[in-house]
Amino acid sequence: MDELLKNFIQYLMIEKGLSQNTLIAYERDLKSYLHYLKNVETVHSLNDVQRVHIVQFLRFLKEQGKSSKTLARHIASVRAFHQFLLRAKNTEQDPSVQVETPRLERSLPNVLSLQEVEVLLEAPKPLDHYGIRDKAMLELLYATGIRVSELIDLEMDHVQLSMGFIRCMGNKERIIPIGRAASDAIKHYLEEARPRFISTKHQDHALFLNHQGKRLTRQGFWKILKKLAKEAGIDKDLTPHTLRHSFATHLLENGADLRAVQEMLGHADISTTQIYTQVTKTKLKDVYSKFHPRA
Repeated sequence: MDELLKNFIQYLMIEKGLSQNTLIAYERDLKSYLHYLKNVETVHSLNDVQRVHIVQFLRFLKEQGKSSKTLARHIASVRAFHQFLLRAKNTEQDPSVQVETPRLERSLPNVLSLQEVEVLLEAPKPLDHYGIRDKAMLELLYATGIRVSELIDLEMDHVQLSMGFIRCMGNKERIIPIGRAASDAIKHYLEEARPRFISTKHQDHALFLNHQGKRLTRQGFWKILKKLAKEAGIDKDLTPHTLRHSFATHLLENGADLRAVQEMLGHADISTTQIYTQVTKTKLKDVYSKFHPRA
């Protein structure tokens, strides 16, 4: 068995040209698999392996506390190995064909409560052009649910304050309405702050600029968000997507149509948007458990 594994790894390296890290992952998974098979009384060679043995191996991994993602990776390694053995005529069958891949667990996105959003949005102090800019960015993110990459890609002519919408040029162009709070914050930024960011050396058409007068970067925004979250006293693990997740969740909690939220988020598949309905259901359960006298 060990010799066949060695041949397989060599095949992946020479024929498939896989990276060293990928080869190490395959070898680690398959060593675990072969070690398990050596303790199965009815398996004397890889030609003896049946579907039931693979299923039992996966059950063994699950009992060890392995995640669905880890199980799925092991199955992929085992399948590739058995397909190689069949093509090389080392075995007469592929027992992995009908083994189902476990459904991957989708972790719920981290969202802020309405109160936390209010505190975060009030964190930037409009005492200088930096605070005014940061306020406008946060208000716009929460108002529209756009990605941070889409935020920093916004051009001046993508914002139509008089008509109350922005043009977002993400995977596909979409029109997203913005509320009065975001509109007012952007207007304030355009009138009072952006001119102070403009550099004589750089004439950037980006909406949001950094201290050099250039387009703000994703990393630059991430530093700003972490700083503001700390100042606001928010202990949650914020990411650049947190306001996007909060936007979608709060809309659905207040009765918004799932398709409309999908359109605003720019999701190609509605199943991606449906994860936010799980967040609202979880919150409802928490509220029920906390406040119902017979929960």
